[in-house]
Amino acid sequence: MRELYIGLMSGTSIDGVDGVMVDFEGNDLQIVGHRHRSFDPSLRAELLALNLPGDNELHRAALASNALALTYAAVTADLCALGKGRAVRALGAHGQTVRHRPGQFDGVGYTLQLNAPALLAELTGIDVVADLRSRDVAAGGQGAPLVPAFHAARFWRPGEDVAIVNIGGISNLTLLHADGQVRGFDCGPGNALMDLWCQRHRGEPFDAGGQWACGGEVVYALLASALRDAYFALPPPKSTGRDAFHAAWLEALVVTTSTTAAPPRDVQATLCELTAQVIAQDVQRHLAGACELLVCGGGALNVELMRRLTQALPGVRLATTETRGLPPLQVEAAAFAWLARAHVRGEAGNLALVTGARGERILGAMYPASVRR
Repeated sequence: MRELYIGLMSGTSIDGVDGVMVDFEGNDLQIVGHRHRSFDPSLRAELLALNLPGDNELHRAALASNALALTYAAVTADLCALGKGRAVRALGAHGQTVRHRPGQFDGVGYTLQLNAPALLAELTGIDVVADLRSRDVAAGGQGAPLVPAFHAARFWRPGEDVAIVNIGGISNLTLLHADGQVRGFDCGPGNALMDLWCQRHRGEPFDAGGQWACGGEVVYALLASALRDAYFALPPPKSTGRDAFHAAWLEALVVTTSTTAAPPRDVQATLCELTAQVIAQDVQRHLAGACELLVCGGGALNVELMRRLTQALPGVRLATTETRGLPPLQVEAAAFAWLARAHVRGEAGNLALVTGARGERILGAMYPASVRR
């Protein structure tokens, strides 16, 4: 039976919303269409600000959630125009992560994604599956990454060790073992630190294609200091976010390594190298026999980062997920369409070996568009 689902994703880069419409038939899927909407600058600034403590947070978060739902609804309308009148069974709306602290404080911790799923259901007339991480956290898991289950369904091949890395604001790695075992965790910073530095010194939201970093020289003292961060030595399961890798972390790194006088372009090159080294070290440490690394997310478009990854992983084929039929900017949104479908079908969406949860769980909460009689 064929069914349409929509997946909506706004990730830690906080640049906008990617949405895909997915046509599922059994275990097969086809992308009907992909749409992207950038965040209004004022909404982006508020979402970034809400990653840190501030005044009147509850009020501001509620209004930002409503604004986010309006953006989600606009992307959904764009996608529905591609559906040629076919009904969408449900949409998976990830929300915007602003805090991620699983296991901390009281032994349970929390993960917080801003969203207004009830409003989204009203605006779209489509059942909404949201709050996709908190059940895994309640079961003792990290709540992230959730995409490895989808990666396994879409990209696993028998007899091959293959790694997939999604490079958004944070990098998360999926390890597909030849025998079918699936592992995964957050490596550390992806684009987030590079974006922050580029915004500060060039007034641009990101380093397009890595062109600025390409002209810089790595500051090895700065790189070595960054690599000593305790997170990188933690064993999986583990996850992280802007709670750990943020502007203050970057500023302290530059100051404590006495590199405040380093050319900003060299710091950018160093941050690019940091992202590549952390990913490469985790692949070598946890899937030494990997024959291929598939890259998705916005980092796949960073030519300089891809070059550095190639250098850091000799003997490993480097390619984007487009070589496997799914363009890099569509993978995460497709994963949340897949997770929405799992919820509707009453199937688990997490992998306990990945997140560390006590077992598999049905993820998310359903917000029906209307009462069914």
